[in-house]
Amino acid sequence: MTQNREQFASRLGFILMTAGCAIGLGNVWRFPYVAGAYGGGLFVALYLFFLAVLGFPVMVMELAAGRAARSTLPGALRTLGAGRGRFKWHIPGYVFFSGNLILLMYYTVISGWLLAYALRMLSGGRDKLTPQFLADFTNRPGEQTLCTLVMLSLTVLICLGGVRNAIEKSIKVMMGGLFLLLSALTLRSLCLPGAAEGITFFLWPSLKGFAGGHLLETVHAAMAQAFFTLSLGIGSIMVCGSYFGRERSLPGEGLWIIFCDTLVALCSGLVIFPACRAYGISPDAGPSLIFITLPRVFQNMPAGAVWGTAFFIFLAVAAFSTLVAVFENLAAFGMDELKWSRKKSCFVFGAVLAVLSLPCILGFNVWKHIRPLGKDSCILDLEDFIVSDNLLPLGALFLAVFCTSRYGWGIENFYGELNAGQGVKFPRWAAFYLKWILPVIIFAVWAAGMIRRFC
Repeated sequence: MTQNREQFASRLGFILMTAGCAIGLGNVWRFPYVAGAYGGGLFVALYLFFLAVLGFPVMVMELAAGRAARSTLPGALRTLGAGRGRFKWHIPGYVFFSGNLILLMYYTVISGWLLAYALRMLSGGRDKLTPQFLADFTNRPGEQTLCTLVMLSLTVLICLGGVRNAIEKSIKVMMGGLFLLLSALTLRSLCLPGAAEGITFFLWPSLKGFAGGHLLETVHAAMAQAFFTLSLGIGSIMVCGSYFGRERSLPGEGLWIIFCDTLVALCSGLVIFPACRAYGISPDAGPSLIFITLPRVFQNMPAGAVWGTAFFIFLAVAAFSTLVAVFENLAAFGMDELKWSRKKSCFVFGAVLAVLSLPCILGFNVWKHIRPLGKDSCILDLEDFIVSDNLLPLGALFLAVFCTSRYGWGIENFYGELNAGQGVKFPRWAAFYLKWILPVIIFAVWAAGMIRRFC
């Protein structure tokens, strides 16, 4: 356990950093296009349900373990599981923790794309954001690498300053700016002609379009999105808990974090779906919705250059907040496990990521012949499959078992840390659910995903 660990200067800083870790491309890119693909309102209702019964419990587990051990995932498993049987909990912990590194191997690249889009819109080049722009940009490894290194360098620079002096302050500014931009974009989109139809599609649950066996597929997609949007299972939330004091109980803080994360996801839908309806664009355009389809909206919208610039800056800020939070997890790992200084840890992991991001970049051009997951796949798809489809759900399953098993941390120790301090308490009657039902649901989400992909 790290005794002299930094702590957040304020409760707000903790909530915003943890929310910043959760809020990212999963909210503002993946959520809208998945909601569009699965019919809108019913998907959103199911997503909110699974966010409550699946995402929230695992989130507070990560926060509690991080706060109790004052360490990153491997150190927490080693400290809290010591003397509770022969199983070396921390060894699998290293595997799940590697998800932070793999995630940033492609997340920095996509963040670089958003930077390129924002700069193009800012320079008055909205007419050049044609459907071919992304393909042309990703075909140029030099430009991709430059944008990636800019985002990575800014991330390292902020994390060098430490939790109180730099990360907490920058996250407050970023999240404040993000909510202001999102509010302005939402109001603008709601004023577009035909916006009501887009809102109805997005928020009104309807079984229309789910005949023919698609309802079960929608249920699985909603469970997966609720789980993956919070980046649970690899310890990225846990490091935030390790910097938080024991004055407040964790369930109440977790509710605020979930609220912020969900608010961004829902408002992103309120930006995108009314705009799609207003300009006759299909909301089920898939992953291309943000990068290829929506730029056409801004080309036709009055003052589209202004709104388009604000939109892509908003996306870049959301992605950047996640970069900072997840990279801090790597920096903390270097300090906790390898006993490096903060400076050395930031520079080493920054250099490592600069190199490891290259396969994702080259996978769109020089190595585009590599199809690791079959036709139309690329290296980014493989990296995302490893993290999103495997390390996240299996890591969360592992953590759930660790927190509730008497051979791990134990349910009583977990509850003691979870409810320590003032604020909302986690009910005791939920212990049965946490121990026996939650792991089954997590396993079912993972297994369903594997069956769906390979069978």
